[in-house]
Amino acid sequence: MDTLPDSLSAKFKGSFAYKTVKDRIPSILVKVIDVLARNYGKFKEDYGEEGVEDAKGVVGRLSGLRNEMQTDKPVVPLTDTRADIKIWNRYLEEVRAAQGSDPSWFTSAWLYVECYMYRRIQQALEESTRLRTFDPFRAQKAAGLLNSESPIASLASYVHEATQDPSTLTQQDIHTLFNQLIQVNLWGNKCDLSISGGSENYQKHDPIQQLASLKPFIIINQTDQVWGRISQPKSSKRVDLVVDNAGFELFSDLVLAELLLVTKLADVIHFHLKAMPWFVSDATREDFMWTLDVLRASNHAAVSHYGNRWRQWVEDGTWVLHEHDFWTCPHDYSQMEAVAPDLYADLAKSHLVVFKGDLNYRKITGDLKWPHTVPFSRALRGFLPSALCTLRTLKADLIVGLEEGQAERIEREAEEAADWMVSGNWAVVQYCDQL
Repeated sequence: MDTLPDSLSAKFKGSFAYKTVKDRIPSILVKVIDVLARNYGKFKEDYGEEGVEDAKGVVGRLSGLRNEMQTDKPVVPLTDTRADIKIWNRYLEEVRAAQGSDPSWFTSAWLYVECYMYRRIQQALEESTRLRTFDPFRAQKAAGLLNSESPIASLASYVHEATQDPSTLTQQDIHTLFNQLIQVNLWGNKCDLSISGGSENYQKHDPIQQLASLKPFIIINQTDQVWGRISQPKSSKRVDLVVDNAGFELFSDLVLAELLLVTKLADVIHFHLKAMPWFVSDATREDFMWTLDVLRASNHAAVSHYGNRWRQWVEDGTWVLHEHDFWTCPHDYSQMEAVAPDLYADLAKSHLVVFKGDLNYRKITGDLKWPHTVPFSRALRGFLPSALCTLRTLKADLIVGLEEGQAERIEREAEEAADWMVSGNWAVVQYCDQL
């Protein structure tokens, strides 16, 4: 095999990784500390003085973590009792051996240290008595859904009306709807709180109305290949969605799953969620079920209809929810078959695996400094449990599969110029079914 490029890393000063480790993730940590401090009264109400002392202990541990980051201290082994600890600590040993020195915040791979920060936030909570299941990002994720009420209602109405009698839909009708909802789903990925540093970042407009104006910003669009796969006649079709953000983006995932089922493009949908709070807005099982509860309680007819139906689908196994620890480990996906063979074997049963968002894209491609023209299939480095596609708005200085000169042309024409790859304003739909 050819020599692989370097990992994206804060050791490259001026890079987005450097800005992230220097400024963005410390500010997310400060917001977590602030959330805990602002909840002291609630913790006292719920758990008495023990709750307040617990929260102060978590704040102390997180303040120490912030100091470790800012002074480029070595990454240290995890010490809590979660089941994934052996995998994490083994990974640390492997990185130490490969680097020939202790990994640290500004010298090691960006993917590793950013994942490690979120895992250390969880450890700080795990080491408390009362706050082990506290999600410091829950309120922000909830606001992301509740502040998207209008676009959720318009999207629900549109899809409900278009699919009211699925038996009357032609294959062309279904293809058109599929293309529209893939794009809605793609652009829903702009609503990412880890990129905005945890600041408000909500869907505000009618998503269907926006599609025409956004289409020129999809710089690789292999939706036709995804359609070719999903529309294959087959007796039973499972589709997997590796979910990214809660809020409007999760709603757009659910609407896409709805379309696949009612048009018989799939007969079962598997959703892969995070097993702990992760990258601020990533969806957990709790977020998923809470979202269904909010939809069911809506006074908008189409929204509550879907909330009730989707809750039933979770209960009867039409929708299957998974939370594998691998999704919140630091490994890239070329290591999945070795580290989590059970997950790899499960994904291999799928007709199509849809990976949502920037972090999944970084893990699929190894978060390496690939030349932009390297084929997507090459960047997978052997990872292909089944046919897969990625729906991603760009929020990291990493992209593969571009044509010669395309990146330079975009940089010349983009309003953001050199920052076009991290603005969230450009997007890709990439597909692979053979290496």
